[in-house]
Amino acid sequence: MTVRAILDTKGHQVMSVEPHVKLSAAVKLLGEKKIGAVLVMNQGRLEGVLSERDIVRVLGERGARVCEEPVSAVMTRKVVSCRESDTVAGIMEMMTIGKFRHLPVVEDGKVVGLISIGDIVKRRVQEYEAEQEALRDYIKTA
Repeated sequence: MTVRAILDTKGHQVMSVEPHVKLSAAVKLLGEKKIGAVLVMNQGRLEGVLSERDIVRVLGERGARVCEEPVSAVMTRKVVSCRESDTVAGIMEMMTIGKFRHLPVVEDGKVVGLISIGDIVKRRVQEYEAEQEALRDYIKTA
């Protein structure tokens, strides 16, 4: 299974904010959309990722006053991305080694989606359920 298969089911919509947006506004967006991360984009270019983990870390370090700072001061700048042709096994390994849960999908320099560990788990569970059903059907007809 590839990243493309997940995006074809999930969709290619990506939530993003600009680097100058206040952290408080980004937190509000995460809450409203019930998502764990947003991409930080500037004129179509990926500059970083802001995750719940980034927010909790900086709140612990600097306190609530950080909510008035721009997301560029808080975001993860070193962004690892994948391609639509990458395998799910490959991106699971990347996420495990890198200890992150969100992975932008980039093709020809353009962001075309965002995959979360939750998307991967959901897809894997669906595969296992389909396989079990096929085995049950096979046993019934044998």
